[in-house]
Amino acid sequence: MTGNEPTPDRIMRLINGYWATGILGAAASHSLFTHLEAGADTADRLAARAGISERGAQTLLDGLVSLGVVELRGGTYRNTADAAAFLVEGKPASLSNFAQLKLAHAGLADLPEVVRAGGPLTDVVVEVKDNPHWKAIVTAIAAQSVPVARIAAETLRLAEAGEISILDVGGGSGVYSAIWLGLNPAARSTQLDWRPINEIARRLLADQGVADRFSCLDGDFHTTDFGTAQYDVAVYSHIAHQEGPEDNVALFAKLRGALKPGGTLVVNDYVVDDDRSGPPFALVFASEMLLKSKHGGTWRRADYQAWLAKAGFEDVTFRSTSSPATLIFAR
Repeated sequence: MTGNEPTPDRIMRLINGYWATGILGAAASHSLFTHLEAGADTADRLAARAGISERGAQTLLDGLVSLGVVELRGGTYRNTADAAAFLVEGKPASLSNFAQLKLAHAGLADLPEVVRAGGPLTDVVVEVKDNPHWKAIVTAIAAQSVPVARIAAETLRLAEAGEISILDVGGGSGVYSAIWLGLNPAARSTQLDWRPINEIARRLLADQGVADRFSCLDGDFHTTDFGTAQYDVAVYSHIAHQEGPEDNVALFAKLRGALKPGGTLVVNDYVVDDDRSGPPFALVFASEMLLKSKHGGTWRRADYQAWLAKAGFEDVTFRSTSSPATLIFAR
């Protein structure tokens, strides 16, 4: 990947631009800019001052840093000059009330209360198999995974790996299996996902002419057995952000057990820097997880390293891609 090649990062941020309205409106609703101006410069201090959850405060801070209205320096946060001038309550030119007003126009009216509570207001979240969200999203995001799956295949030299077995947990559209089986005619792949989602994957694999080497396990990956020492490569793509720390560790441990000795786990997700200063898309995406999931978020490199080590992986490497996502290889 060279510096002159186009990437989808800016387009992805524009597509998700409504989150700028939501994050600014929710922050203004809880007077975050006013509290920052008064010296509440960390997530825990801001949460205490505003009377909101620390998870909610950190998520808003991530988004505000991404939007360029809050700065992170030396582990503490402060308003930019623009935010200090136009978003602090009580100042003559304050647009705080206007930011709150626009929330209703963006369909994000629940976000201020979600920030206060630290998660969704009801039990109706995305992590249920009968949510129509999944059928729409797995096909919509498949294109994002194409370049990432190719980079992973190149890194692992899958095209020349011979007779290998692949496990794709929560594989959605089946795009990893489609690409990897297309590159390696001796490989076989198994996808674990809910039945309606696996049906989508089967159609894609049939269209690609590799369905004869593709099988599905219908079920919930939290409770379904992955098997023991059965696979050479396992994939965990865009799952970690919807799971909390404990579930990620548990799933990584199950994946470690499912891999043959010397096997590789491939994780693909929106990963934030350890100091939570970037990248922009990963920071702003945390707000979607706060609104729609009970425990999810965008996790730091240090989080993945700690979780994977706890699950039994000894060698963990990170690789940037041509998308907003980061690849993690664990052995």
